[in-house]
Amino acid sequence: MSDNNEKHVFLDFAYQMYKSMKTNEINLVYEGEVTQEITKTFTSLTERNLAKSEESNTVQRKVFNVMVECLQNISKHADSLTDEEEEEGKRGIVMVSNGVDSYNVTTGNIIKNDKIPGLEKSLEHINSLDKKGLSDLYKTQMKEGRISDKGGAGLGFIDIAKKSGNKLTYQFKKLNEEVSFFILTSSITRV
Repeated sequence: MSDNNEKHVFLDFAYQMYKSMKTNEINLVYEGEVTQEITKTFTSLTERNLAKSEESNTVQRKVFNVMVECLQNISKHADSLTDEEEEEGKRGIVMVSNGVDSYNVTTGNIIKNDKIPGLEKSLEHINSLDKKGLSDLYKTQMKEGRISDKGGAGLGFIDIAKKSGNKLTYQFKKLNEEVSFFILTSSITRV
């Protein structure tokens, strides 16, 4: 797939999300390569934006922490549409929006289709746990050290579920035989 097709996928995603979230106020949207520098900039903008709101410090901190974790997941685990694009860096889309009762942090990135069954199993398991179960799973994963070469073990997703206090919403949109678009939404309820 060409770079134009990849951009089209991301822009189409952004437009679809905008349409589906029109009842919410979209605070920030970013699409492109996710690097440490971009993460710092985006988190700084979000922090400033939240500081202007009348949200409690607890909600602000949760939104901020969930967003940082989501950005780190993209920078560690996103795949590319083609092998030639592998060197370009990890691309993704991040959207922070707020609705009547919650803030939503939505991310999208390319993922290889062969990773989907394992990821889906992890996400289902995480969603089946309560707060204590998530803490126990996090401790177990840390203790057993089953961390991949990219620093994974699902710790990021466990952390997002713990910090948001809600179930993770996700979907996979197949792009071709090799890759899909992975969309994850974390909701942070207003206190």
